[in-house]
Amino acid sequence: MDSMSPLISATSLYQHLEQGDVAVIDCRFALNDTSLGEKKYREAHIPGAYYAHLDNDLSSPVQPGESGRHPLPEPARLVQTFKRFGLHDTSSVVFYDDAGGAIAARAWWLCRWLGHAQCQVLDGGFKTWTHQQFPLSSEIPASGSGSFTKRPSLVSVAEAEQVLAPNRFLIDARDPDRYSGKHEPLDPVAGHIPGASNHPFASNLDADGRFLPADILRNNFTALIEQAAGKTLTHYCGSGVTAAHNILAMTAAELEPGELYAGSWSEWVQDPDRPADVRK
Repeated sequence: MDSMSPLISATSLYQHLEQGDVAVIDCRFALNDTSLGEKKYREAHIPGAYYAHLDNDLSSPVQPGESGRHPLPEPARLVQTFKRFGLHDTSSVVFYDDAGGAIAARAWWLCRWLGHAQCQVLDGGFKTWTHQQFPLSSEIPASGSGSFTKRPSLVSVAEAEQVLAPNRFLIDARDPDRYSGKHEPLDPVAGHIPGASNHPFASNLDADGRFLPADILRNNFTALIEQAAGKTLTHYCGSGVTAAHNILAMTAAELEPGELYAGSWSEWVQDPDRPADVRK
């Protein structure tokens, strides 16, 4: 495991900003209004922060009939995005959002996907930052000229054809109603991948939207690890975003998190021959 915690407090981030030794990326985004996050960013953000758009910066274009809703970005394109944010291979970077870390965790995972370990998520996000009355800015930083490079990946990725293998243990990060098939607001088929267990990403958070203490997270995931009985943990969600939240939570709990099925449910259901389990 890496020595750097995947989470950073608002107070600690403020101290690092004062010292000028951290880069900050705003990841606010709303599925029902894809321009809202950037609008909020332009109104007020953590000073010096750049903005990363989930669809445009942290994903590849959707391939109708093939991909999920948020395919992984092309690595070379993501490297250029991080260079535009002024990142170097030695940079410490903090991602934040206003959704309990749901989007920021995707950016954190992608950063590690490119081999960069010095990345964290602001615990409590923008809400905690403003609640603690730390400074805000509406100034948009100029495009940076970083020297960020792709290095050996620090995370593991599963493909659709691998997830039903007997050595995989699936963990679905969606809310219980979507997992069970009672409610499906985004994808054309309801239910979950057969054999998957449900661990909603929101269960990693307290009432204020901060991550639960590491010992509680560790205890919460232990039952799943015991069920897995040595199998590889494979995380998925609707489109490969909130599943990264479970991976981050397990990392914060100093547990081996397993791998991400990035295509997730929205990719899975593109093929009508793939099975779906519905438990209403």
